[in-house]
Amino acid sequence: EYQWKGPFYFIQGADPQFGLIKAWAQGDTNNGDDEWGEEIKLTEQAVQAVNKLNPKPKFFVLCGDLVHGMPGTRWKKSQEQDLKNVLKNTDQDIPLVFVSGNHDIGNTPSRETIDDYCQNWGDDYFSFWVGGVFFLVLNSQLYFDSSKCPELRQAQDAWLDEQLAVAAKQKCKHIIVFQHIPLFLSQPDEDDDYFNLEKSVRQQIMEKFHKAGIRAVFSGHYHRNAGGSYKGLEMVVSSAIGCQLGKDTHGLRVVVVTEEKVVHRYYSLTDLGSHGIEKELLDMIAKQK
Repeated sequence: EYQWKGPFYFIQGADPQFGLIKAWAQGDTNNGDDEWGEEIKLTEQAVQAVNKLNPKPKFFVLCGDLVHGMPGTRWKKSQEQDLKNVLKNTDQDIPLVFVSGNHDIGNTPSRETIDDYCQNWGDDYFSFWVGGVFFLVLNSQLYFDSSKCPELRQAQDAWLDEQLAVAAKQKCKHIIVFQHIPLFLSQPDEDDDYFNLEKSVRQQIMEKFHKAGIRAVFSGHYHRNAGGSYKGLEMVVSSAIGCQLGKDTHGLRVVVVTEEKVVHRYYSLTDLGSHGIEKELLDMIAKQK
C-alpha cells in the first residue's frame, strides 16, 4: 500500500507481560511469575475492545514484553502459549504486529534468544506499508545492549539506513517507528535510566530519525504513559495492557493518521470496550473517504 488513500487508524498496545502482576505484588520479579490469570483477562478485554471497533483498525501492534518470563525461565513457554490462545481471537481482518521487548529476548540478547523469538512471533525488525505510510519495527534491545551479538546490531543499523533511503525515494506521507524501549521518557537530554536508551545512542538515533523525517516513535516498557518531542519527532510512551507501575489504567492507544498529522489518544480498556472511539477521532478518519 504505497499510495495514500485517506486517513486511517491503528491500535497500539504494550506490555501484556503475562506474570508480572503477581511477581510485582510479591516483590519477586525473577521467580514470582507463576500465575497470570489477571493478565489473561485483561488481554481478552483488549482483544474484545479492538474487535468491536467500527470502522476496523488497519492493524493492532503490541510493543513488546509479550510475557514476563525471560528466555530460559520456567514459565515462559506456558505464558507464551496462553497469550497466543488469547490473541487467536483477534478479528481475522485485523493484522497483529509484534515488537520484541527485553523480556522476550533478554536484557542482553543473543543470537539464540532472538532466533527463538523470531520462530515464535516473527521477525525482530521489519518494515511495512499501510495506505502510503511507512512503518518500521525495530529491535530496541540491540541498542540497549548488543554485547553478545554485535553483528546483529550492525545488521539492523545497515538495514535501517537502507529502509530510510527507500522511504525517501517513495515519497511516503509519514514514517512511524515501533520499538519497545523509549528513546526518552519526557526530555531528549534526560539522564540514562532503566526505562530509556543510553544518551549517546539515543542522540544518534534521534538525529537519524529527525533527518529522515520520522514523525513519531511509539513504545512501551515504562508501564506508564509518557512522552515528549525532539525537533518535531514525537516520542510516545504507552502504558501497559498488563501490570501498571504508575497511576494509569490498563489500556490501549488509538492512533489516527491523517495527511498532515498523527493524532493519538490513550483509552482505558473499559472505556474503549464500552464506548469505542470518540466522535472527534472518528470524524478525522471519515473526512476524506
